[in-house]
Amino acid sequence: MSITIFHNPRCSKSRQTLALLEENGVTPEIFEYLKSPLTVELLSSVVTKLGVNVRDIIRKKEAVFKETGLDNQSLTDAEIYTILVNTPKLIERPIVINGDKAAIGRPPENVLVIL
Repeated sequence: MSITIFHNPRCSKSRQTLALLEENGVTPEIFEYLKSPLTVELLSSVVTKLGVNVRDIIRKKEAVFKETGLDNQSLTDAEIYTILVNTPKLIERPIVINGDKAAIGRPPENVLVIL
């Protein structure tokens, strides 16, 4: 089964998670989500595999968090997905996907449970 990492090479946790995968004999498909376009369908699928709510994958400490209105608790999931697809830097990283399972690599060792 192929393993994919939603990767941001500028992020130390993302780099550490990629290195950890490689140390464990995994050569993942690298999806640089800041460069490649995301879709609501893809992001929704990832959230389902993570087993979390879409709000759980938002980087709330980014300056653009409030600028996009994501701090508004009355936003619908559909509205949140649209904002995240259009502002992918607000998506928690890295995310590793293995089949129907996914994990956020914070800390990087979190991803080992889905290998």
